[in-house]
Amino acid sequence: MCSACRSEEGAPVPEFSPWHDKSLTSNSPVNGPVPYKRISEDAEFHSLRRAQRRFGVRATILSVGGFLLYVLLSHAAPGLMNQRLIGDLTLGLALGLGQFVVMGVTAWCYVRHMRTRVDPLARGLASRLRQQELGSPHAAAPHGEAGGHRTW
Repeated sequence: MCSACRSEEGAPVPEFSPWHDKSLTSNSPVNGPVPYKRISEDAEFHSLRRAQRRFGVRATILSVGGFLLYVLLSHAAPGLMNQRLIGDLTLGLALGLGQFVVMGVTAWCYVRHMRTRVDPLARGLASRLRQQELGSPHAAAPHGEAGGHRTW
Protein backbone atom coordinates (compact mmCIF):
# COMPACT_ATOMS: atom_id res chain seq x y z
CA MET A 1 0.00 0.00 0.00
CA CYS A 2 1.34 3.45 -0.83
CA SER A 3 2.28 5.94 1.86
CA ALA A 4 -0.56 8.27 0.88
CA CYS A 5 -3.10 5.54 1.74
CA ARG A 6 -1.95 5.23 5.35
CA SER A 7 -3.12 7.29 8.30
CA GLU A 8 -0.70 9.13 10.60
CA GLU A 9 -0.58 6.13 12.95
CA GLY A 10 0.44 3.85 10.08
CA ALA A 11 -2.86 1.94 9.85
CA PRO A 12 -4.38 1.62 6.37
CA VAL A 13 -7.16 4.07 5.58
CA PRO A 14 -10.34 2.29 4.47
CA GLU A 15 -11.18 3.04 0.88
CA PHE A 16 -14.65 4.06 -0.18
CA SER A 17 -16.51 1.52 -2.28
CA PRO A 18 -19.53 2.55 -4.33
CA TRP A 19 -20.75 -1.04 -4.33
CA HIS A 20 -23.36 -2.09 -1.79
CA ASP A 21 -21.36 -5.12 -0.70
CA LYS A 22 -18.28 -2.97 0.11
CA SER A 23 -16.18 -4.80 -2.46
CA LEU A 24 -13.62 -2.99 -4.56
CA THR A 25 -14.78 -4.56 -7.79
CA SER A 26 -17.89 -4.42 -9.87
CA ASN A 27 -18.22 -8.19 -10.33
CA SER A 28 -21.82 -9.24 -10.13
CA PRO A 29 -22.86 -12.18 -7.97
CA VAL A 30 -22.79 -15.64 -9.51
CA ASN A 31 -26.56 -15.99 -9.62
CA GLY A 32 -27.01 -12.47 -11.15
CA PRO A 33 -30.25 -10.60 -11.64
CA VAL A 34 -33.22 -12.39 -13.08
CA PRO A 35 -33.62 -11.38 -16.72
CA TYR A 36 -36.90 -9.72 -17.50
CA LYS A 37 -38.42 -8.76 -20.81
CA ARG A 38 -37.66 -5.36 -22.19
CA ILE A 39 -40.12 -2.64 -21.26
CA SER A 40 -40.72 -1.81 -24.91
CA GLU A 41 -42.14 -5.32 -25.42
CA ASP A 42 -44.72 -4.91 -22.65
CA ALA A 43 -48.36 -4.51 -23.73
CA GLU A 44 -49.04 -2.17 -20.80
CA PHE A 45 -46.17 0.07 -21.96
CA HIS A 46 -47.71 0.21 -25.44
CA SER A 47 -51.10 1.22 -24.03
CA LEU A 48 -49.35 3.92 -21.99
CA ARG A 49 -47.62 5.28 -25.09
CA ARG A 50 -50.88 5.13 -27.07
CA ALA A 51 -52.74 7.09 -24.37
CA GLN A 52 -50.07 9.78 -24.34
CA ARG A 53 -49.76 9.96 -28.11
CA ARG A 54 -53.52 10.07 -28.74
CA PHE A 55 -54.04 12.96 -26.36
CA GLY A 56 -50.92 14.76 -27.58
CA VAL A 57 -52.13 14.74 -31.17
CA ARG A 58 -55.56 16.09 -30.20
CA ALA A 59 -54.11 18.78 -27.92
CA THR A 60 -51.65 19.87 -30.60
CA ILE A 61 -54.35 20.10 -33.26
CA LEU A 62 -56.56 22.15 -30.93
CA SER A 63 -53.81 24.55 -29.84
CA VAL A 64 -51.93 25.02 -33.09
CA GLY A 65 -55.11 24.87 -35.17
CA GLY A 66 -56.75 27.60 -33.10
CA PHE A 67 -53.70 29.82 -33.37
CA LEU A 68 -53.35 29.27 -37.12
CA LEU A 69 -57.04 29.98 -37.63
CA TYR A 70 -56.60 33.28 -35.79
CA VAL A 71 -53.56 34.23 -37.90
CA LEU A 72 -55.26 33.26 -41.16
CA LEU A 73 -58.42 35.19 -40.27
CA SER A 74 -56.29 38.22 -39.37
CA HIS A 75 -54.62 38.07 -42.77
CA ALA A 76 -57.50 36.98 -44.99
CA ALA A 77 -60.42 38.84 -43.37
CA PRO A 78 -59.18 42.04 -41.71
CA GLY A 79 -62.63 43.64 -42.15
CA LEU A 80 -64.23 40.82 -40.16
CA MET A 81 -61.55 40.94 -37.47
CA ASN A 82 -61.96 44.74 -37.11
CA GLN A 83 -65.71 44.56 -36.44
CA ARG A 84 -66.56 46.10 -33.10
CA LEU A 85 -68.34 43.87 -30.61
CA ILE A 86 -68.71 46.06 -27.50
CA GLY A 87 -67.14 49.51 -27.21
CA ASP A 88 -63.52 49.26 -28.35
CA LEU A 89 -63.50 45.45 -28.25
CA THR A 90 -63.14 44.03 -31.76
CA LEU A 91 -63.67 40.48 -32.92
CA GLY A 92 -59.92 40.13 -33.58
CA LEU A 93 -59.04 41.26 -30.06
CA ALA A 94 -61.63 38.91 -28.56
CA LEU A 95 -60.28 35.99 -30.59
CA GLY A 96 -56.71 36.92 -29.65
CA LEU A 97 -57.63 36.91 -25.96
CA GLY A 98 -59.45 33.65 -26.60
CA GLN A 99 -56.05 32.08 -27.39
CA PHE A 100 -55.20 32.34 -23.68
CA VAL A 101 -58.44 30.53 -22.86
CA VAL A 102 -57.65 27.80 -25.42
CA MET A 103 -54.16 27.29 -23.95
CA GLY A 104 -55.54 27.20 -20.40
CA VAL A 105 -58.20 24.66 -21.32
CA THR A 106 -55.61 22.56 -23.15
CA ALA A 107 -53.31 22.58 -20.10
CA TRP A 108 -56.20 21.70 -17.77
CA CYS A 109 -57.27 18.82 -20.05
CA TYR A 110 -53.68 17.59 -20.19
CA VAL A 111 -53.36 17.48 -16.40
CA ARG A 112 -56.74 15.75 -16.04
CA HIS A 113 -55.91 13.21 -18.75
CA MET A 114 -52.52 12.39 -17.23
CA ARG A 115 -53.95 11.96 -13.73
CA THR A 116 -56.87 9.79 -14.77
CA ARG A 117 -55.51 7.70 -17.63
CA VAL A 118 -51.74 7.80 -17.97
CA ASP A 119 -50.51 7.97 -14.36
CA PRO A 120 -52.38 4.85 -13.21
CA LEU A 121 -50.87 2.89 -16.11
CA ALA A 122 -47.40 4.28 -15.37
CA ARG A 123 -47.67 3.46 -11.65
CA GLY A 124 -48.81 -0.09 -12.41
CA LEU A 125 -46.02 -0.62 -14.90
CA ALA A 126 -43.40 0.82 -12.55
CA SER A 127 -44.70 -1.36 -9.73
CA ARG A 128 -44.54 -4.48 -11.87
CA LEU A 129 -41.02 -3.68 -13.05
CA ARG A 130 -39.89 -3.11 -9.46
CA GLN A 131 -41.36 -6.48 -8.50
CA GLN A 132 -39.50 -8.16 -11.36
CA GLU A 133 -36.22 -6.46 -10.46
CA LEU A 134 -36.45 -7.32 -6.79
CA GLY A 135 -37.97 -10.73 -7.39
CA SER A 136 -40.48 -10.11 -4.64
CA PRO A 137 -44.25 -9.84 -5.09
CA HIS A 138 -44.41 -7.44 -2.09
CA ALA A 139 -42.04 -4.79 -3.47
CA ALA A 140 -44.75 -2.66 -5.03
CA ALA A 141 -45.12 1.04 -4.25
CA PRO A 142 -48.10 2.11 -2.16
CA HIS A 143 -51.32 2.33 -4.14
CA GLY A 144 -51.82 5.74 -5.70
CA GLU A 145 -48.23 6.89 -5.40
CA ALA A 146 -45.03 5.86 -7.12
CA GLY A 147 -42.17 5.68 -4.65
CA GLY A 148 -44.00 7.97 -2.25
CA HIS A 149 -44.13 10.82 -4.77
CA ARG A 150 -46.89 11.89 -7.11
CA THR A 151 -46.03 11.20 -10.71
CA TRP A 152 -47.76 14.37 -11.78
